[in-house]
Amino acid sequence: MIQLDLTGKRALVMGVTNKRSLGWSIAEKLRDAGAEMAFSYQGERLKGELEKLTADMENARLYQVDVTDADELAGMFADLKEAWGSIDYLVHAIAFAPREAMDGRYIDTTRADWLTALEISAFSLVSVAKEAEPLFSDDGAMVTLTYYASQKVVPKYNVMGIAKSALESSVRYLAYDLGKKGVRVNAVSAGPVKTIAARSIPGFMKMYKRAAGIAPLGRGVDQGEVGNLGLFLLSPMSSGITGETIYVDAGYHAMGMDLDID
Repeated sequence: MIQLDLTGKRALVMGVTNKRSLGWSIAEKLRDAGAEMAFSYQGERLKGELEKLTADMENARLYQVDVTDADELAGMFADLKEAWGSIDYLVHAIAFAPREAMDGRYIDTTRADWLTALEISAFSLVSVAKEAEPLFSDDGAMVTLTYYASQKVVPKYNVMGIAKSALESSVRYLAYDLGKKGVRVNAVSAGPVKTIAARSIPGFMKMYKRAAGIAPLGRGVDQGEVGNLGLFLLSPMSSGITGETIYVDAGYHAMGMDLDID
């Protein structure tokens, strides 16, 4: 196994809620490779959990940031600039839609819920990139998290599928804008993983079992596999890759039919 050495690199991971978060799975890989870490979290109630997770990380920096609050976002990056001077890697693991917008029919989505989902789940990547741009090193990289419902209908995912479509399109446009500085922007499209956020999706366990049955590998994926892809896309090993959405879903996205005709 190739061991990356990211000693001296600095990474900001946004959106970790607990140890099962996909953002945390990438953060662990970055930490193990030697990167210095910073984290943002939403709401005071998550602070204690993140403090426990980062207790063994030397000099880890924690920020409470609401990505819809421009002042809080700017304040975090101003503090990072003062403390670090620059950043190398940024992980965007932020998404939200009101449950009622995912529990019924997409056609019944309210304007307020639609705007909330798009602002938090997609526009936040743009606002974060804008604040981070002046701090990025010349070989910096961003990774965000998406899902296959951006491409095909996944019942009950509803407005989040629309938000993920906007997110993936934003990845391409940001890759173009930031590429002039050498900064790469990519998305990890993970298959269903048993996270706290995923379990809030109506019918998630049925979705999880169905995907595992259809995938060519005959199984689902775990947090570690998602973390490995995130680490690869941030590291110099993927220096020629940007503007991409890369799947880690045991091959589920490659299938067009699940009928066994052998």
